[in-house]
Amino acid sequence: MGIRTNRQFNHINIIFVSLISIVAALGGFLFGFDTAVISGAINPLIKYFQIEADPVLQGWMVSCVILGSVLGASVAGYLADRFGRRRNLFLAGILFLISAIGSMIAPDLDFFVVFRLIGGIAVGIAAMVAPLYIAEVTPPSIRGRMVSMYQFTIAVGILVAYFTNDYFRVLSENYAITALKSCFWSWIITDVWRIMLGSEIIPCILFIGLLFVVPVSPRFIMMKGNEEAAFKVLSRVAGIETAKKEIEEIRNTITHERGTLKQLFEPGLRKATIIALFFSIVSQFSGIDIVLHYGPVILERAGFSFGESLYGQIILGVVLVVFTILAMWKVDSLGRRKLLYIGNAGVLLSLTTMGYLFYSGVSSNGGLIAAISVFIASFAFSLGPIPWIIMSEIFPTKSGGVRCHWQP
Repeated sequence: MGIRTNRQFNHINIIFVSLISIVAALGGFLFGFDTAVISGAINPLIKYFQIEADPVLQGWMVSCVILGSVLGASVAGYLADRFGRRRNLFLAGILFLISAIGSMIAPDLDFFVVFRLIGGIAVGIAAMVAPLYIAEVTPPSIRGRMVSMYQFTIAVGILVAYFTNDYFRVLSENYAITALKSCFWSWIITDVWRIMLGSEIIPCILFIGLLFVVPVSPRFIMMKGNEEAAFKVLSRVAGIETAKKEIEEIRNTITHERGTLKQLFEPGLRKATIIALFFSIVSQFSGIDIVLHYGPVILERAGFSFGESLYGQIILGVVLVVFTILAMWKVDSLGRRKLLYIGNAGVLLSLTTMGYLFYSGVSSNGGLIAAISVFIASFAFSLGPIPWIIMSEIFPTKSGGVRCHWQP
């Protein structure tokens, strides 16, 4: 049939690009799901592993996934350039699947930690490679929207994890009455944490299967010297004229791309590096990890029942998704600085309120949920996504930008 013009391809391109971007963004969904699903399983896990009196082991049980993500992120850049973006998305999906299965069948704490570490490595790889892949297969006109979808899928993954945790909690309580004895139902009745963690198997298989239909990144193809194949991919997603421009830009970028770690601290980039480090540290020290991972524990210690705490976590997950959408919608029209000012004020006010409620013992259910909701809302449209947007904008291409997004 031959190659069509940009106008003829326009609608087909948008649909195709959207589909492959959604598939890649499922890595963000698994990222969010994997890091959040542990929140509803903490208390059952503590009882099963009999570590009620050891807060250090309790913390290690939850935070080991963060150590794994550091390891994964540290090698993701090299692996992406050496073996390609799509292959590394496959690797992340397989590691997520192995982690879900291993965590579900874990007989003891050491076994559990090993497989949660594997899940953390998958988180680190997905956090680096998925947004990078999306940016490289989408045309400039819709690249911002497509890349921001990754941030959105993280929030959705967190929310879905909260929903599944509560669903299996309800199932556990209902079927405990009927005293079903099969092996599968015993997991739901006596070891509900197994089915909570194992539920990740389904999106893992979906992610791995869908990756077979997405193309290889044109930038990676160019890096391997096959310009013709890269042009075919770009023509399909962006049309001929845009593909020609993109090929030229990629060629020039690769030619001049000689950035090193040392250059980040030289006079021309030192200020940008300090800003990037400041934003990333402040974002993580805001307390978001504690709320997302230990939310049910916090609520239980404030007087909520186990079921009420999981239901409260769902409310927090909905707030996270809604205000992440708000950030995506308003970040360009209102500006990064204004949203950061508003968000930081909300974070300060909500954290102060939470501290007062716990210190004074006046921990009313409604007041605490409201304070935590304001905190998550403020974070979701400011300290969550905006620092990473700013960091990606203040570095030159040769320094690689900041190829990561918020990690909850």
